[in-house]
Amino acid sequence: MANHMNAAKHRPQGKSLLGGAMIIAGTTVGAGMFSLPVVGSGMWFGYSIAMLLGVWFCMLMSGLLLLEANLHFEPGASFDTLTRETLGQFWRVINGVSIAFVLYILTYAYISGGSSIVNHSLSAIGVTLPQSVAGLVFAIVLALIVFISTKAVDRITTIMLGGMVITFFLAIGNLLIEIDTTKLMSPDGESRYLPYLFAAIPFGLASFGYHGNVPSLVKYYGKDASTIVKAIVVGTSIALVIYVCWLIATMGNIPRSQFADVIAKGGNIGVLVEALSGVMASQWLNSMLTLFANLAVASSFLGVTLGLFDYLADLFGFDDSGTGRMKTAAVTFIPPTILGLLFPNGFIIAIGFAALAATVWAVIVPALLAHKVRQLYPNTNSFKVPGGTPLIAVVVLFGVITATCHLLAMADILPVFK
Repeated sequence: MANHMNAAKHRPQGKSLLGGAMIIAGTTVGAGMFSLPVVGSGMWFGYSIAMLLGVWFCMLMSGLLLLEANLHFEPGASFDTLTRETLGQFWRVINGVSIAFVLYILTYAYISGGSSIVNHSLSAIGVTLPQSVAGLVFAIVLALIVFISTKAVDRITTIMLGGMVITFFLAIGNLLIEIDTTKLMSPDGESRYLPYLFAAIPFGLASFGYHGNVPSLVKYYGKDASTIVKAIVVGTSIALVIYVCWLIATMGNIPRSQFADVIAKGGNIGVLVEALSGVMASQWLNSMLTLFANLAVASSFLGVTLGLFDYLADLFGFDDSGTGRMKTAAVTFIPPTILGLLFPNGFIIAIGFAALAATVWAVIVPALLAHKVRQLYPNTNSFKVPGGTPLIAVVVLFGVITATCHLLAMADILPVFK
């Protein structure tokens, strides 16, 4: 393990706090946000906000616990290195499998979501495709970008993120202006709300997944713990504000009873956008919302699959030659694309399974890492998350509860709004 040198000696010059915060916010916010109003429609607005606040706090703490452990290593150490050196080979394997599963299942989720929104977009111009074919086209076009190079992904994603910001503020800004407070505060339909909260918790967790970028921030800033902590807090807070605005915009315009129709049609991105299109003030703003959805899914797909592509290349030892990249592309894209062809409407289900696996690497493992380094270095002056062992216990308990909620919901033991 690394020594515990003073953070000031590791602080790179000229690295802005805003840059790190944007890395965290950009990683956190993505196509997964489209699941939030759908899974939150049972408990509705008040409980959805309470759930998001609780999940945000726990995921913020787990990220800071990961940072605490990471600062005991030299900048540049990977998540895999942290786990192997601190918790041993068993947890390294468990962590690696959970990360690979999350990346694979999210790839499938974004193919499913992409097929839905591409279908919705094409129908607006009178073109009709089977949803599975739309998903295949979506996957092939974006997989080619990943296959070409990381630089290609970086440039395309930068353009997409710029477009997302513009279209988000145009479309969501209009929806926020048009909200009906009666729909938001006095929803129609049944009067049960709280029981639906528990099945929605995993989707909240999946909306705050940024932990893979914590080692990247340590590499970027060095051991400047204060700046990294601020970057994580600001970045996740930006994501939280965006999610709250998104819930206000959707639940303030679509009646609770109409969400039952959205869920009955699969709850996919295109179905939700179609429901919102009915309340948009103009066709132009409707186009902005559709464009935002397309860009959100595409950029999320590129970000996740680039990580999966690099992970699998390293795992199987494929080189960076044309043949090596072809092999990596095959194992990266063929399995989730086949799933997308067979089950084109699995977006919501896939996000739930991603959350189940993420409870391991984004919640439980960071807590265990921090607990172990505190045992190894009891007298260190390095950054330590306040709250002591009780906070670590709360984070682990949150992970266990989240996983349990998903399994109980899948077994129809917890109520799910339909």
